[in-house]
Amino acid sequence: MNIVLTVLNITAPVFLLAAIGFVWVKLGFEYRVQFVTRLAMTLAVPCLIFVALMRTEVAPEALAALSLASLAAYAVVMIASFLLVRALGLDVPTFVAPLAFGNTGNLGLPLALFAFGAEGLGYAVVVFAVMAILSFTIGIWMVSGGGSLKRVVQEPLVAATLLGALFLWQDWQTPVFLTNALELIGQMAIPLMLITLGVAVARLETKAMGQALALSLVKVPICVAAAYGAAVLFDLEPVAAAVLIVQVATPVAVTSYLLAEKYGNDAQPVAGLVVASTLLSVVALPLILALCQLLEPSLSFTGGF
Repeated sequence: MNIVLTVLNITAPVFLLAAIGFVWVKLGFEYRVQFVTRLAMTLAVPCLIFVALMRTEVAPEALAALSLASLAAYAVVMIASFLLVRALGLDVPTFVAPLAFGNTGNLGLPLALFAFGAEGLGYAVVVFAVMAILSFTIGIWMVSGGGSLKRVVQEPLVAATLLGALFLWQDWQTPVFLTNALELIGQMAIPLMLITLGVAVARLETKAMGQALALSLVKVPICVAAAYGAAVLFDLEPVAAAVLIVQVATPVAVTSYLLAEKYGNDAQPVAGLVVASTLLSVVALPLILALCQLLEPSLSFTGGF
């Protein structure tokens, strides 16, 4: 019972903030998703990533191992998603990328922070950055038929990750006044992303929810198994392994729906995946956190900012 209450205390704030966004829209209040998303992804999230990496006390070698484990896990998930989609006779450009790349930003970062504190956030931003790079290259190639290395280079979150890694490696620190300012800006990221997630889900028009729910149910064990296998293969320590499993198993991201719209794919099934997998994650993510502690009894939840 104690572990159940602990996990609920970690996950409840995440879904309550998303619920605020959902209710906000249903009440008819204005919410400009494009503006808020640009503010978060161009300014707040890069500041959050940079400060988290600069301040992390995790050894660079551990972060490097996590990066390799993340690449391995996502490779397995992409292959498994491709085989699943082909076996079911579904459209590969429409379904593979959404099933492979989860919502590591809006859900994964807050969950890692609430569950494991600053250490967990430091690990989570590494997985988030790896996923973002794969999504902007292989992901866009799968959806549109052409990758975008230029877009990767232009992404502020990629620059923030590389700069934060450099500061971590060299043990550099920005002046206190600048660090405080960057940290303050970064603190906007998590509530903004969670509320925006709720807004986006509320506005999606969905069809074929039965198919979406079935695919979402299959996605969870595939992602958990791939991430757990990669964690064992690269001998990740307990917190890093738990963060990797949670990040890889996050539900389908709203950006997958936006990309399907942009490149002329059938966006409605993707919208169904976003809604079904997000609703399923209310149950799945707490269970995954509990499973992580059962697999590694030494794992402890710290939580908090």
